[in-house]
Formats: sequence, C-alpha cells, structure tokens
Amino acid sequence: MTERSPSSPAESTRSTAPLFALLRGAIAAGLGLGSLTVLVLVLWICSPDPDSSPGGALHTAAGLWLLAHGAELIRTDTLSGVPAPVGLVPLLLAVVPVWLVHRAVRDALADEERPASSTTVTFLMVVGGYLLVGAAVVVYARGGGALSVRPMSLLLPSAVVVMGAAAAGVWTAAGRPVGPPPSWAPVRLHEALARDRFGERVRTACRSAAAGTAVLLGGGALLVAVALVRHAESAQQSFARLSDDGAGQVSVLLLALVLVPNAAVWAAAYGLGPGFALGTASTVTPLAFSGSPALPAFPLLAAVPAEGPGTAPNWAAGAVPVAAGVTIAWFTVRRAVPVRAAREEAWSQRETALTAALGAVGCGVGAAVLAAASGGPLGTRALAEFGPVWWLTGAAALAWAMLVGVPGALLLRTWRLREPDENGNGEQPAREQKEQKEQREQKEQRERQDRREEDGEGRRWWWPWHGHWGDDGTAGAEPPVPDAVSATAPAPAPEPGSEPERKARSNAGVGAGGTGGAAMSAPASSARVPGPAVAPGPDEDDGFEPYDFLPTDPWHERTARPGEAGPSGDR
Repeated sequence: MTERSPSSPAESTRSTAPLFALLRGAIAAGLGLGSLTVLVLVLWICSPDPDSSPGGALHTAAGLWLLAHGAELIRTDTLSGVPAPVGLVPLLLAVVPVWLVHRAVRDALADEERPASSTTVTFLMVVGGYLLVGAAVVVYARGGGALSVRPMSLLLPSAVVVMGAAAAGVWTAAGRPVGPPPSWAPVRLHEALARDRFGERVRTACRSAAAGTAVLLGGGALLVAVALVRHAESAQQSFARLSDDGAGQVSVLLLALVLVPNAAVWAAAYGLGPGFALGTASTVTPLAFSGSPALPAFPLLAAVPAEGPGTAPNWAAGAVPVAAGVTIAWFTVRRAVPVRAAREEAWSQRETALTAALGAVGCGVGAAVLAAASGGPLGTRALAEFGPVWWLTGAAALAWAMLVGVPGALLLRTWRLREPDENGNGEQPAREQKEQKEQREQKEQRERQDRREEDGEGRRWWWPWHGHWGDDGTAGAEPPVPDAVSATAPAPAPEPGSEPERKARSNAGVGAGGTGGAAMSAPASSARVPGPAVAPGPDEDDGFEPYDFLPTDPWHERTARPGEAGPSGDR
C-alpha cells in the first residue's frame, strides 16, 4: 500500500484524454445537427399552413444533416408513388460538418490542459464520437418521415468525408508539414528529393493548385451573377411561383443560397468546355445547348443560357480557365524567382515547369472533386442526372492549366530574370543592385578624397596657425600643422611694409609690454614671443627672425591703431 502512490494529475489527465476526444467528436456532431434542427423548426413554426407535424420537421432536419455529409436520401411522398432519390448535396451546407470535425480534432491535439495520449488514438476517438451520433441519427431517420437514407451512401462518401476532415485536422495541428518520402523508400530517392528541394516544390505546387481552383470557382460564381442579372425577370417569376407566403419564400431563398457554390462549379465546368447536364437528355456547353432539358422551377436555373448554338458571350466564358492557368503560373514563379533573389538562386526552367505542372495536376484534381460533389440525381428517369461529369471536368481543367500555366510560368520566369536595357529599364536581382550601389558609393568616396587632397596641396596659407592667448598672457600651445603642409617646412614670412607685417609688429608690442605706452615705445625686436623657430627666408638677412603671428581680432586692431581705445594706461 505504501509503495503505490496515487496517480498524479498529469497521469490522470493523460488517461482521460481519449474520453475527452470522444466527447469532442460527439459535441461537434451535435452542434451541426442542433443548428440545422433549430433552423428547420423555426421555419416550420413560421409557416401558416405546415404540411407535417413537429416529428416530420425533425425527420426533415435529420435527413438534411445526413445529406450534408454526402448521403443519398430517398423521398417517398412523390406524386407518382415511386420513391425518388435525392443525391444533389448543397455544398455550402456541407461546409458546416466538415469544419466542425476538423476543428474538433485540431483542438483535441493542441489542448495544453489535457494533452492527448497519441495522434492515432485522438483521431480514432474523435471520429468514433462523431459517427456514434451519426448512427443514432440514421436510426431515427429510418423510423418514419418522408425522407430515408440509402445504406450504402453512409459508408461512401459520408464516412470518408468525416475521416478526411479529421485527417485534415491532424495535419493542421502538426503545423501542415510536407515531410520526406516514407522510410522504406530507396536512399537514392531521398537524396534526389533533398537536392531538388522536394518539400519546397510540393508546398508551392499545392499553393498554386489551391489558388487555381479558387479562381475557377470564383470565375464560375461571376458567370452565375452576370447570367442572373441578365435573366432577373425570369428568376423573380420562378421565385414567386414556388411560394406565396413569407416562410416559404425564406425557405426558397435559403435553399438557393446553400446551392450557390453548386451553381458556381457548374458554371466553371461550362467555361472549361464539358459543361453540365440538365437531366439525362440535355447538355449545356459554350458551343451549344442541346436536348430537351428537365428544368424545374427554381431561381438559379434561370441563369441557364438560351437553347441553341453558342454565341460570342457564351464563348467568353473561356476566360475563366485562362485566368486559372495564369494564377497557377504566377504563384509558381513567385517562389521560383522571388523579387529579391539573385540570378543563381532562382529555380531552373525544368524545376519551374515541373512545379507548374504539379500545380496544374492539383487544379485538375480539385475541379474533378468539386464537380463530383456538386451534382447528383433529383429523381428518376429524366431527373436522374444533374450537374457536370466529374472526369470530363477534371481532364478539361488539367488541360487548360497545363496549356496556360506551364508556358506562362516559363515566360514569367524569363521576364523576372531579364537584363536592363540601354535606358536602365528592367529589373535586376537584388544582389546585382547591391553590388552596383556599393561600387557607386566607393567611386564617390574616392572622388571626395581626391578633391580634399587637391584643395590641401593647391592652397598655401601664409598663416600657419590662429593661436590664442593663455591665462598668463603668453601664447598658447604649439599650433597644429595642416595636413598638406609639413611640420618642418619653413613658414613664409610677410613682405616688409605689407598689412600683415604692420599688424604683427603692432600686436607684438601689445603682448610684450604691460601697458600700451610701453609697448609702443619698445623696439619690435625686443618684443618677441616664444614660439617655434622659423628658418629665414631667401630674401631675409641671417640676423632677422620673423615673429610668430599673433591673433588679429578686432580688439587688437583697435588697440594697434592710434587714437583708438585700448588696454593702454595712456588714455
């Protein structure tokens, strides 16, 4: 008993982590189901003449929640009495469960208060908790109501969607890594991928593929908006024909909103070329609208082009895949040849083309997945097929991205690595610009130094130093020697009778005597101030010793002039 110590809080937390992960999955499923149930019940309450009881409204909410996961429903209350399948999934409605599962796994792995036991256990427990709630909803939906579920659709794609969203949550919690190939791969493959910057190229390809797919979807939404504006009257008439009360019109509006992503995917497939099907006997493409369409009254279907051969406005939809290919090329070259990279750091043509091709493949896969998820049956016979064909849409997206993205990436790479022309136009790598800037600065520095040397050697000042008086009345410290003049070179003496010579003699008299009168009466030769010895000039006598030149500020000039005030006591 004494050897066994009670478990620490960390150990107990680790042991209960799987239970908390299971609870997180169940809560995520409950949030999605609860929000949809509240919305359906509010619309049922607001309806002035509901066709079903509260139990029927709850069964409808359960069926819609399963439909959002990709399950195929069976509608039993048809006019003919024959059960009709409903497999067209509203993509905007499917975003809610996918996001909830993704967030549940991510938060379970990133929770610092309750650290997860392992990634695999957390993944399985979150998925298990979510599927337990889903199984209970399936049992409830099969018990009655107008909507039931096809059992095989619960495994594919419903369970696959949940597990895929959970796997994406694990990847997000790990920091979205793009790791090396598995350990069982050959060593040569590891080395080759390391040399070719495998991880960097894969990240760039994924980013460009996501951007290209987003441009395809956004371009399709733009086509739908333009078509609805052109056919606004038809859309309004179909909207008013479906319901005449407020709750019914709100229901139709919400249904149209959750189907907007589906319409955008259909329009993108239209711009790619394969188009989409409006029933088993009609196909809509930019070249022609052929067959006998099965068009139910719905506002979004008013955006369908008119029947007959296509015209120039229909062919203009081809700008959407072109824009997607240009986007793939741009996102590839942004990493292959960054603006501030040197020429030797840029990717080669082979690497750039291969990365753009990988991005095109990813765009094709994304378009195929969206096309497969956006279509489905709405009934039997003529209503058994709606939406684009997934493999045709994916192949067309791959072809457009390859034909536009790869050559566009190579052209953009050449443009970014271009040389400047004679006028200096063009962009250079940052390293070359930095070297040229350093060369210009060095050249300017040498020119400034040369100018200083020329100024110092060309000007010979006749005064070597502007001295100053010390506290004791004597001259200050030894004057500094200019850079261009040697300290031992003889200083040039002023010419006899010149202004500098007269000022020097006058100032020497003031500095030698205590009063102005004594200074004026004393001979100039006896008023020498100690200073550095200066050799006689060529025009001077050997006995002549020039004075050190004293300051010539205005105060000394005033005292040296007769009749002006000064320090002399004669005044």
